Amino acid sequence: MAKYQVYIVRHGKTWFNRYDKMQGWSDSPLAPDGVEVAKKAAEALKDVDFSAAFSSDARRAIDTCKIIVDANKDHDKITPVKLPEFREEFYGYFEGNNSPETWFIVGQPHGAETYGELVAKCGMDASKDFLKEADPFHDAENAEEYWERVNKGFKKLDDVAKDGDKILLVSHGTTIRSITDRYNAGNFDITVSPRNASLTIMEVDGDERKVTTYNKMLN
Repeated sequence: MAKYQVYIVRHGKTWFNRYDKMQGWSDSPLAPDGVEVAKKAAEALKDVDFSAAFSSDARRAIDTCKIIVDANKDHDKITPVKLPEFREEFYGYFEGNNSPETWFIVGQPHGAETYGELVAKCGMDASKDFLKEADPFHDAENAEEYWERVNKGFKKLDDVAKDGDKILLVSHGTTIRSITDRYNAGNFDITVSPRNASLTIMEVDGDERKVTTYNKMLN
């Protein structure tokens, strides 16, 4: 298996981000300042030799990926590909709800009033399990369902990567935070959300994955 890097960029700020709504599989367009911050990321990454570019299948990620690829020096050689496996966590019944209110409902039975408190106290995977429990339809993804999906995405990256490759992946806040939580060995504070258009880098060496950069702003 190959040794390669994944440049994981969070999508630009959306209208749902602006209004602090739960935005998992639901979607909203990039807001004007979201486009601008994506352009700044594109400028910072324009000289990176990307061998391939991927995004989730959410419009906010697709549009951010296109902005970055179009600015890259090798844009004519890169065709962005959609990978649904790297969607955001699915929030089920809570999609589109006010985010602080939702996490208060989910976290309070477990002694936490905010998402940050819940993650700090119980962990990322537990937050997924608790959300599914609180969902009256139980449609939200629990940790097992979430990682089954994301691991399929990792397999697809492994299948195309060659030694020395740098792969662009545009994904989502909780997904990037979850990957960092699982693969950073406690080196980063994942109670802090990655900012829109920030960069997280994951080093892959065969079956080993390690996040070496988290939430780096690209100005």
